[in-house]
Formats: sequence, C-alpha cells, structure tokens
Amino acid sequence: MRQYGLIGKTLGHSFSRTYFHQKFAAENRPDCRYDNFELAIIDDLQPMIRQHPFLMGFNVTIPYKKAIIPFLDELDPEAQQVGAVNTVRVLRDGQGLRLIGFNTDVEGFRLSMAGAPIPSRALILGTGGAAAAVTFVLQRLDVECLSVSRHPDANQISYKQLTPEIIQQHPLIVNCTPVGMHPHVTDCPPLPYEAITAEHFLYDLIYNPEETLFLREGRLRGARTQNGMRMLRLQAEAAWNIWNQPKRTLYSE
Repeated sequence: MRQYGLIGKTLGHSFSRTYFHQKFAAENRPDCRYDNFELAIIDDLQPMIRQHPFLMGFNVTIPYKKAIIPFLDELDPEAQQVGAVNTVRVLRDGQGLRLIGFNTDVEGFRLSMAGAPIPSRALILGTGGAAAAVTFVLQRLDVECLSVSRHPDANQISYKQLTPEIIQQHPLIVNCTPVGMHPHVTDCPPLPYEAITAEHFLYDLIYNPEETLFLREGRLRGARTQNGMRMLRLQAEAAWNIWNQPKRTLYSE
C-alpha cells in the first residue's frame, strides 16, 4: 500500500483527501490511499512519519508551510526561493529516511491565473506560506505587490492602514488568509469594500465555501472573482507528479 496525506493543524475544511480518493478510484489505484494527519504542533511530524512506514509523500497546509522547513533534509531550489513548502516527498533508501520539500502552490497559482488580466499592482492579504508563493509568482510577472498583515513589518501594512485609495490602486486582491473558511463563513478580511469596482479582480485561495463573503462582496460590486478550487487541483496534480518522479529527476531546473 502506497500512502499519501495532508498535514495541518485542523483539516475539517480540506478537500484534498476527497480529491485524491476520487483520483485513485478513477485511475483504478487500489494500492494508494490518502489520509489527513492533524498535528497539534509541528514537532509531532517525526513521530507521525515513524508510525506510517508506507507514507510516500504528503501535502502541507496551515499553519506549517514555513514551520516545516527546519524538519526537512533537502529543499527544491524553487521552494527555497519562496521560503515555504506545501509538498514533501518521503524517501526511504540506502541513505535512510529523507524528507524533500517542494512548493507546488507556485505552479498551481500560476496556471490558475492563465487567461486572467495581470495588473501592475496587487494587494496580498496575509503573509504566510501561501502568500509567499502567490507573491513569488506575481513578482515574476512584474506585478508590484503590497502585503497586508495583522502584525506588519517594515515592508507591509496593517488592515487599519488600508484606505479606499489603496484599494483603488490595486486592481488585484488575493486573500491568502483562512478568514472566511468553513465553518467561519460569515467572516471576511476587513477591507473598505465600498472602494471595489468592476475594474477589480478578487481571488480567494479558499475553496470551502465555494463563494466566501470576501468574494461575494466583490461580486456584488461588479468585480471579477475566483476561488481556490482550480489552484487546489493544479497543485495536487503537481504534487502527485513529484511523488512519482524517479529520484534523479526530482529537482526543478
């Protein structure tokens, strides 16, 4: 049995297990399974891996995309540039147990934006691992990114500092926070939504619910909106490819 999975603190919202169960059924892969592993703290990672000797790889979600890096033996160059990991391959060979980190959020977000208008400026809500991948992609497209954080550093702003003028100056707004995720569906990031117009594109990495309050507020004001389901599917397939690559071709060029 080849085992895969997802680690995070709370995983009741996640669609990943359902996605892979459906994939394995459609591809007639009874030898594969995908499980959720809720870890109260990231230090529980090594005991979890030891308890599952057939674990071949796993995905990483909130809040461990950055915290997992010190626990890894190797990092793919792109994951190292991003500073966050959402996919880990588990290798068991003559060199012992090794954990190799990758970031498929980059490919997932990049491909999910195909065909979308790319503005010169974007507002990134959140500063976690997902936000790091989104910022990485947009900056490579020459988009000027402004990050919004509850605890901003010198290069970020707080939600209290957001003004209608800032909203108007940033046609793309990407929510990389869990605010509005099931079951807290009546929550949304605290923005001056009255400044959103039909010129805006609101992208929410959340996919459960299908339309968050953040997206609804944008849609009601004529903005283009997109949830994170396409990105989830794309990054999941990228992770599957990594888990099944020959060891010699693991790293991106």
